[in-house]
Amino acid sequence: MNFNSKVFATAACTLLMFATVGAEEIRDLIAPVRIAPDKPDTLLVSDMFYAKKYDLRVTPGREVGATYNAASNTLILKSAAGFSGAALVEFKVGDTRQAIPVLVQRANVRQQTYTFRYRPTAPVRHVYVTGSFNNWSKEKNELLDANGSGVYEADVPLDPGSYIYKLVVDGKEILDPSNPEKTPTGFDDFNSVVRVADADSTKLFLHIGGRKSVPNGIEFSFVCENSAATGQLNHEQVIALLQNTTIDSQRIAIEGRTIRITVPLRALKGEKTLRVIVSENGKTTNLQQVVMRNGLPASALASRPAWEDGVIYSIMIDRFCDGDKKNDIPVVHDSLFWQANYEGGDLQGIIKKIDEGYFDTLGVNILWISPVNDNPDIAYREYPPPHRWYSGYHGYWPISENRVEEKFGTMKLLKELIAKAHTHHMRVLLDYVAHHVHIDHPWYKEHPDWFGTLDLPDGRKNLRLWDEFRLTTWFEPYMPSFDYTKSKDALNAMSDNAVWWLKETGADGFRHDAVKHVPNEFWRTLTRKIKERIEIPRKQPVYQIGETFGDYDLIASYVNNGQLNAQFNFNLSYFAIPVFLEPDKSFAFIDFHMKKSFASFGANNLMGNIMDSHDKVRFMAYADGDVAGQGVDTREMAWNNPPTVDHPSSYKKAELYFAYMMTIPGLPVIYYGSEFGMTGADDPDNRRMMRFGDSLSAYEKEMKAHTAQLVKIRTSHSALRYGDFLTLQADTTVYAYVRSDMNERLLIVLNKSERPAQVSVTLPAAYAAKELIDVTGGPSAAVQAHHSTVTVPGIGWRIFKIH
Repeated sequence: MNFNSKVFATAACTLLMFATVGAEEIRDLIAPVRIAPDKPDTLLVSDMFYAKKYDLRVTPGREVGATYNAASNTLILKSAAGFSGAALVEFKVGDTRQAIPVLVQRANVRQQTYTFRYRPTAPVRHVYVTGSFNNWSKEKNELLDANGSGVYEADVPLDPGSYIYKLVVDGKEILDPSNPEKTPTGFDDFNSVVRVADADSTKLFLHIGGRKSVPNGIEFSFVCENSAATGQLNHEQVIALLQNTTIDSQRIAIEGRTIRITVPLRALKGEKTLRVIVSENGKTTNLQQVVMRNGLPASALASRPAWEDGVIYSIMIDRFCDGDKKNDIPVVHDSLFWQANYEGGDLQGIIKKIDEGYFDTLGVNILWISPVNDNPDIAYREYPPPHRWYSGYHGYWPISENRVEEKFGTMKLLKELIAKAHTHHMRVLLDYVAHHVHIDHPWYKEHPDWFGTLDLPDGRKNLRLWDEFRLTTWFEPYMPSFDYTKSKDALNAMSDNAVWWLKETGADGFRHDAVKHVPNEFWRTLTRKIKERIEIPRKQPVYQIGETFGDYDLIASYVNNGQLNAQFNFNLSYFAIPVFLEPDKSFAFIDFHMKKSFASFGANNLMGNIMDSHDKVRFMAYADGDVAGQGVDTREMAWNNPPTVDHPSSYKKAELYFAYMMTIPGLPVIYYGSEFGMTGADDPDNRRMMRFGDSLSAYEKEMKAHTAQLVKIRTSHSALRYGDFLTLQADTTVYAYVRSDMNERLLIVLNKSERPAQVSVTLPAAYAAKELIDVTGGPSAAVQAHHSTVTVPGIGWRIFKIH
């Protein structure tokens, strides 16, 4: 059965207050689901919300029909003929009626024919195009030279959007030589990119208005802006939900294009979310949401912040800080170079930096630490050329399900680290490896049936076949991959083991490795166990973020209330990095993918926004010109010519990227050392030993201070954590956008040009703005007739509060 993969997450995901429904408790905020018009779509109900027992009684709506299949716990949705826009499917579990928001894509969107062309330089037999639009089929769309001109062509109908693809020439995949736009795959390769524009340029946006007290309740207002319509809205166009319950139309007043919703005080106790969306002429606005705590919009950080308030700091334990010289035991091997060996970092070193206040000063409140499982004490040779030798310093070769790597410390020390982080109002994510173990792991020896086979029937090795055998491929000959599709015992053992690590250590969540190489069934099983054994009895929200390299649909297929809270938003970073560094690249590319991200995960999400990571070239290597571009294999640079930072302007470029990352929806992720501009090529050069204090240059100390300033701005302004996102300008030098919540509006202006920019912005009339006040204490700017002009320094940023 093909379950819909477009259930997109909202920032509340699984982390909101309970809404009692008879004997059941639906504690999840049911995210909107997107379906195509006039076609049935099957959804797994457990991906939408958790219930101890599912027994839905569904009331089909006029716009969207719904049928519940209790045997498979699925819901089949189909829109009415010709309908597009937002609708609700209501249901009961127990005695209280709940609703599922459904977004039906516009039925009148015209597909456009895109012609793929290829002119070979030598005779060829067959040419195909394979991509995200045809499920990567290598046989579906063939390019033909019908007129003998030497140019092979294929017309493919495509909906508006962005697609990645390659040409397949006589069985070999190549980039499209006639298309300069490409994006990295995540594995030292690229895909070509094609964009199909939407002919409808209508701008439709639902703005936050304000809130005020009224007798026995609070009134919330919103303003619907439509560039193609100015007429009166009506109640049928407005959908409003408190948690998952429909707000009665009697509590909704409409004046022109202003919507006023009154919510009784008794309904606002605890943590609640108000959500509003408008449909007009077949199109829908953004989904506005207001997260509240006892009726007040979420704002100041509590002693233990919500996950929406998070700033993640990623630590590779062995490369961060050596706090205990007694456990410095590098692997001895005559062909193992120091870059791929243990360098001494340990859990005691992290505790030391917690005690010294390093993380407090930086302002981060979530520590993601690399895997702590015991790893082998000998070196192993990498399968691909040049076949270098590595140790397990990184932690991703587990040989035990419950022992901590002795070179890092002990279980007691791990628990101390987590407890100490909690006293500093920080949470800790453990890096969990569910895809594989090392061949020295006892489970591989005791349960060989739990694992896939390395030798394929056709004689090939099942090694690094990322797409062909996605769920069983081995990363190395010494890293057996679980085959969860064949072994329920393996699935249960590993999901139980993950829960054990949380309960045993007191950790707050996981970063999950290689998510797309593990079947959805595993993540559903694990998440259900986490809910039942930790979240519900302890009322302790657990955050799970995954690592998946792939297109938006693949990444989103794991992000919902039944699986993961989030994944790293790699696609957004892939397109952002070259825009920030190349003068001719427009911010419009980023903005395009920002909208695509919103369509997949919601504008309020918990996705991880990155600049670099332990698997990627560090941003500074690009910024300083040592690495020409993404997707180029630079692993040999670690051994022969490691990058250095030679240009002071590179630090400004990194700071500008941080300004972007700290002000967009999602959780910013700082990879250790990036806060001051550490450089590095591919693994292992991107995993250099961390430096502190006087080992930093003056430029590095300055950048670290600016990073801390940006983190503080994010944590001081709720609109950056809970607000909407409205683009005002996106061109080759300037990116200007507004984040608004019920507390404030912020204007963010980024300038990547080396010269100062005079940026003129036009603010929505709904803001009734009079002044822009710089949040850093810089000069203010007047707003007249909704227009204002601000000066932004070269390779610089400014953030204003709109008054």
